[in-house]
Amino acid sequence: MTGYSGNRKALPLIRVAVRKWGWLLFLGLVIQGLIAPAAERQRGHALVLRIDGPIGPAQASYVEQGVKTAMEQDAAAVILSMDTPGGLDTAMRDIIRVIFASPLPVLTYVSPSGARAASAGTYILYASHVAAMAPGTNLGAATPVAIGGGLPLPGGRDKEPPPAEDGKKPAAPAEDSSAKTMEAKAINDAVAYIRALAELRGRNAEWAEKAVREAASLPASAALAQKVIDLMPATLDQLLADADGRTIILNDKEVQLQTAGLAIAHFDPDWRTQFLSAITNPNVALILMMIGIYGLIFEFMSPGAIYPGTIGAICLLIALYALGTLPVNYAGVGLILLGIALMIGEAFAPSFGILGIGGAIAFVLGATIMFDSDIPGFEISWAILLTIIGASLLFTLLVVPMVIAAYRRPVATGQEDMLHKIGDVLEWSGTAGQVFVHGERWRAVSDTPLAVGQKVRIIGLDGLTLKVQSASSPPSQGDRR
Repeated sequence: MTGYSGNRKALPLIRVAVRKWGWLLFLGLVIQGLIAPAAERQRGHALVLRIDGPIGPAQASYVEQGVKTAMEQDAAAVILSMDTPGGLDTAMRDIIRVIFASPLPVLTYVSPSGARAASAGTYILYASHVAAMAPGTNLGAATPVAIGGGLPLPGGRDKEPPPAEDGKKPAAPAEDSSAKTMEAKAINDAVAYIRALAELRGRNAEWAEKAVREAASLPASAALAQKVIDLMPATLDQLLADADGRTIILNDKEVQLQTAGLAIAHFDPDWRTQFLSAITNPNVALILMMIGIYGLIFEFMSPGAIYPGTIGAICLLIALYALGTLPVNYAGVGLILLGIALMIGEAFAPSFGILGIGGAIAFVLGATIMFDSDIPGFEISWAILLTIIGASLLFTLLVVPMVIAAYRRPVATGQEDMLHKIGDVLEWSGTAGQVFVHGERWRAVSDTPLAVGQKVRIIGLDGLTLKVQSASSPPSQGDRR
């Protein structure tokens, strides 16, 4: 009976313990149920990067930042949505290196309808783990171009010279031979590169070579039929649904994509990327360089103005930084500087417009060849170029002469203003005394004796002492301070 009674007394304690631990277990399951979907949602999204326009250093930096952000957010995939006419070879290769090094699958999507992935965009599309294009888009025209002019396309080559009278083909000039050799090297390098990308991703290598050698292009539907791309979705959601279940090679491992139903998040470029994108536009870089040069010129002509020199120095440094990231022909920079020097020289030493016109011509030639005008998106605008030339000529013909005239104008204030003034002798003894001039009393000296009340002319100054002579005497040819 005693044992039974003890068990009955322990039952309430057991019930309390079960109730207590039961509630704790229930709360734990609820918390886990809330946390797990949140973590799953955090991992279950695709980060979208957007490239619009030419591909340059800013875009390469943006893609690198975007992939790092996707990793930090534990994203499931990166979508590189783009519409580009092409861009710089170095920036394109930087983006491709980021794609190769990415631990996340990169799905490149040419969109919206009407967009293109030309030139450098074609290489990036081939390098991506999944290549997709929206209906109504196109890719291709991947022939490389070189500094100072594009490589001539097969269909657009100059006609060969006619054969000689003996029927033999004339030898090509040395310059043409060298240019063709450089052209062949650039094209063969580009072909090898894009074929390697095609073979790595299992895409059409033959058409890739054709895009480089013949600047061939394809619409999205034909690209899908010829296995140049993998998918042709109309929207981002359809892209994720169509890519689901595909097997890709990610860091030397086969990975099956699980992208269906992923949430979509967008990664916008930060202020630094936007600023870099703006200043690496050749037109903006040229404008900044001109503002910088003329700001410093104005500061040197008018010391102490501060603002022109400060703004000019800042603009010039920014322009130099931008030029350092762009394919610049420094012969063009030299011609621009020569043109500015000639236009300023016209103001200092008028030559009936010869220096000014020569400077304008040098400036136009320099601005034309300073950047590679054949790289898509990196052309110099003729409207901006003509505006800068007009502003430069206006500055040269109006502002510079005004500054020079101000330097040559006689001093209208201070002691120099007293030269040749007429005064009266107040006191005099020997060769020194006091005179009254300009409403003030001054100490004066003279080479000849003077009398009180006599009119005198000021012919020089030595500190606070005036050098005078009789007003009736003719002015001395050597009068000076």
